[in-house]
Amino acid sequence: MTPPTTWTATPTAPTPNKEGSPQPAYIRSLERCVGDIETFFDKHWNVAPLLRPPLDDEAFDDLASLTDIDHMVASIGMHAANLRMVKSGQALPVTAYSVPPANKSRSSDRQVSGPLVYDRFDEGATIVLESLHRYWLPLTDFCRDLELSLGHRLQVNAYITPPGSQGFDVHQDTHDVFVLQVSGSKHWIVYDRDDPELLLIDEEIECGSALYVPKGFPHAASAGRLASAHLTVGVLTHDSTDIVREITKLAEKDQAFNERLPSDATSDPEALRALVLRHVDDLRAWLDGIDVDRLTQRVARRVMSTSQPIVRGQLIELARLNDLDEHTEVVRRRGATCALFPGEECLQVLLSDRELEMPLAAGPAMEEIASRERFHARDLHPFLTPESALVLVKRLIREGLLRVDVDV
Repeated sequence: MTPPTTWTATPTAPTPNKEGSPQPAYIRSLERCVGDIETFFDKHWNVAPLLRPPLDDEAFDDLASLTDIDHMVASIGMHAANLRMVKSGQALPVTAYSVPPANKSRSSDRQVSGPLVYDRFDEGATIVLESLHRYWLPLTDFCRDLELSLGHRLQVNAYITPPGSQGFDVHQDTHDVFVLQVSGSKHWIVYDRDDPELLLIDEEIECGSALYVPKGFPHAASAGRLASAHLTVGVLTHDSTDIVREITKLAEKDQAFNERLPSDATSDPEALRALVLRHVDDLRAWLDGIDVDRLTQRVARRVMSTSQPIVRGQLIELARLNDLDEHTEVVRRRGATCALFPGEECLQVLLSDRELEMPLAAGPAMEEIASRERFHARDLHPFLTPESALVLVKRLIREGLLRVDVDV
């Protein structure tokens, strides 16, 4: 039996703080979307839509303004795979808004053509920019904060709809969404998940408003007299099936569940039923003996390795590693996650996008690192020699978990 797992991820539980207790900084992103967090989780999370009216100091244009979106379309040489255009519920052919790569280009991908995009937009087509969180830094930071608040990974698309137009007909999504109105306004209708004829929301969503729609609730939106721009934050939730999938993968590797079915399996239903019952009994017995720590590590790898780490400034960090000493203060990178799995022979360290293997002797030092938001290499001297402490800190900087505590 392996020793118990030590979790070192940033806490994600969105429970309300006691009076006088400071809220984590990342909670602010969720407050911008839902207002009162306790009410949101009690009455709306995966249960019912929520419309938060605009606030005096809220516009969401710090995340991606209409000017920013115009820059993305017209100036950065976007690949056509990152942009779609939709009109009256139908996707336009990619050739309608993109051009082939230049003759000397090493890429075979078609390139977005700003003039063609604007022509189609003027004709009533909606612009859809996909996965903005991957390359637009304000949204990268915002999404990572939301991920910490919700415990699930996210993606962001932007939708820019011409005046009086509608991009999509009534539809339902397979994941929860937050709709953040950046510019203009849009009229939204949302129907009940269990009774599609019951209208729950029929409102004009103004600039600065936020709308939460759980998965499965039919909805549609149309722009008013002005063009509309909004961000849709999709919540790609982990659920219990993630655990079931990992159990299934473990079972598939067990020779007991690789027995070939007999040749009469398709001709003798009773014999097949008896075989199924026997394997169900075998599976029950196998589950009773499953290594829960091993399963936990596999599930952690699934749910923690879905978000790319934010390693802004890493070139500078690497360039000055030689100047780092035991007095240099280092901090955990924003949104960085890490879990420790002590085994019989080594320590497995699971980061956001990779898994490290360390000697078991590094365990106490890693637990100390996990317990502190900022520290110096000298703080690890009770657990490691000064040389080893410095080597460990430098490695964790290289791996993207830590950074030197200066602005980059």
